[in-house]
Amino acid sequence: MIDHMGVTVRDLQAAKRFYDAAFAPLGITIVMSVSAEETGGSAFYGYGPAEDRRDIQAGKPSFWVGQGETATGPMHVAFLAANRGQVDAFHAAALAAGGTDNGAPGVRPHYHPNYYGAFVLDPDGRNVEAVCHAPA
Repeated sequence: MIDHMGVTVRDLQAAKRFYDAAFAPLGITIVMSVSAEETGGSAFYGYGPAEDRRDIQAGKPSFWVGQGETATGPMHVAFLAANRGQVDAFHAAALAAGGTDNGAPGVRPHYHPNYYGAFVLDPDGRNVEAVCHAPA
């Protein structure tokens, strides 16, 4: 159901030091970083397991930390969609229900070549996403 989530922090390097230390005993490390230039906004660190685990594949970021005041809301949560049509339908339904567009459905190649997501802000400003990782 939940693919990944993220939090917005005031000081990205301080948060990195904290999460690096706190996650080390769990075998969780930074498996992806995305620059501000790539996102057109803030830089992010994506945390995930360094080795394959029963519950998640190695190298897949499931917890994101990004710098900002609340540029994309105080929190980000992404729900896994079975296909791209579900991502499109999620976006349309969320907008019809009063959500605010925060990124139309589309491929986000800076995450990986098949990353297809759509973003909306909920009524409280949280960045909610639907994402499909399958090829078109």
